[in-house]
Amino acid sequence: MNRIDRLAAILIQLQSRRLVKAQDIADKFSISLRTVYRDVRALEEAGVPVIGEAGTGYKLMEGYKLPPVMFNQDEASALLTAAKLVQSKTDASISKHYQSALDKIKAVLRLSEKDHIEEIDEHIMVMGHPAIVYQPPPELHLQSLLKAIGTSSIVDIKYFSIEKNETTQRKVEPIGIYYMGSHWYLVAFCQLRNDYRNFRTDKIDKLTLTDELISKTHPPLQTFISQMSVERELVEVVIDVETDVVKYLGEQKYYNGFVKQENRGDHIRLHFLTGSLMGFARWFMLFGDHAKIVKPAELNVFVAGIAENILKKVEQTQELLT
Repeated sequence: MNRIDRLAAILIQLQSRRLVKAQDIADKFSISLRTVYRDVRALEEAGVPVIGEAGTGYKLMEGYKLPPVMFNQDEASALLTAAKLVQSKTDASISKHYQSALDKIKAVLRLSEKDHIEEIDEHIMVMGHPAIVYQPPPELHLQSLLKAIGTSSIVDIKYFSIEKNETTQRKVEPIGIYYMGSHWYLVAFCQLRNDYRNFRTDKIDKLTLTDELISKTHPPLQTFISQMSVERELVEVVIDVETDVVKYLGEQKYYNGFVKQENRGDHIRLHFLTGSLMGFARWFMLFGDHAKIVKPAELNVFVAGIAENILKKVEQTQELLT
């Protein structure tokens, strides 16, 4: 990237955030801090009202606005792709607001980019996997939760617990939301349980923002995500599958922790990281007569146990028939 393009990009970065640290700029453009200081100084000399100094951070003077930003075709395509994902993976409220924002962005596109978006719109789709039957409800409360997080507000929720099969009313202090599998989750400090909890947002029957503000400081969302990864111990699994059979495993191998594969001639060696050997064993049974377990040995025990139970039931059925 030449310096002119980099200066324009730094200017956009300054407008996109309240405060930008020099190190953030250096990391984004792979330049030294000294170069960052020179670039900011060049913007100031060009008349851009940059407030701040080296060592603290930079921001633009309140009220300073850039002219409408022009997008190229690749950026316009990325925006359209994101819109498809938003429509598929969020609720009606988020989708509506995103579409409104996208319309405003389309308004400043050049005619060629507008034509490009219209041309490829029908050529991008987001579809659910047939093995995962899930239809999100119209309301996932995402917009309200984001508002509560932004204003540090406590929310009152009516929540249905799948594990306990009960509905409770509780006040929670929202920390963040994340998407995993087919569901959106809320990480929050629950005042009822006096501890941090995970809530599936589609199981929140009713959510109300209160006038109460969160008084204590909570760890960032990434802390909880990292802790979840550590707590879920993963086990390496290696299996050999006949070459002609591998193609039938399809997307299911990814849901079972697929990492990589090696061509071994008459068979393919597949590597996985799984959090449940029993769950993996049940999936392995679907094609186990065309495969072999390399490791761990414990997986053989799970598979053998399942096979023995199946055999017993088959023998019992045959006895009844005879």
